[in-house]
Amino acid sequence: MAEQEKAEPEAPAEDREAAPAEKKKDVIPGADLEPIAVEPEERPLSAEERARREAEEEEQRAREAALTADSDEEAKPASRAPAKMEGDSRYLATGKRKNAIARVTLLPGNGKIEINGRSIEEFFPRPLHQTTATQPLAITGYESSVDVRARVHGGGVSGQAGAVRHGIARALIEVDPELRGELKRRGFLTRDARAKERRKAGLKKARKRPQFSKR
Repeated sequence: MAEQEKAEPEAPAEDREAAPAEKKKDVIPGADLEPIAVEPEERPLSAEERARREAEEEEQRAREAALTADSDEEAKPASRAPAKMEGDSRYLATGKRKNAIARVTLLPGNGKIEINGRSIEEFFPRPLHQTTATQPLAITGYESSVDVRARVHGGGVSGQAGAVRHGIARALIEVDPELRGELKRRGFLTRDARAKERRKAGLKKARKRPQFSKR
């Protein structure tokens, strides 16, 4: 009789179930890929949008030029001569506007204005802010006879220009008390308390309400 081939013993049922479980692992598709940063492309402006933006910029420049011209007309020098200052004299004053605070020092000189260690043209690039800050000097005739050193912090550019003007006007009172009437008449000695109104709950801005929809 031919010898019967012995069949190989079958593996236990537990080992058969564990084998496919080892092959199947929790692998997140694309986990080995590196993320690629895609920058959004800037949408080119249409002719209408470009024209509208240019018109807004032109209107803003014209508005600033008109305000500068009005300030120059109002800043007429006083008839009296400026008072003489001693060589080592220093006159200090503090000016405020909105959230800006300026500590101003006047000393004898030739009209140099320095704000936070920089020239006024560098600190206030716009002519409107330069004119606003130097108005008290222009109307009193001290533009070329004193130097101004100011330290400003807080607020924005417009508020800082107003604070410098307020500080210069108050310092000029220390130089010559007779200038008080002229500066007060023009409003340079009054602390301008106007500020942006705060936003209220339920409104978009200080007073702007959401659009009402009946349905």
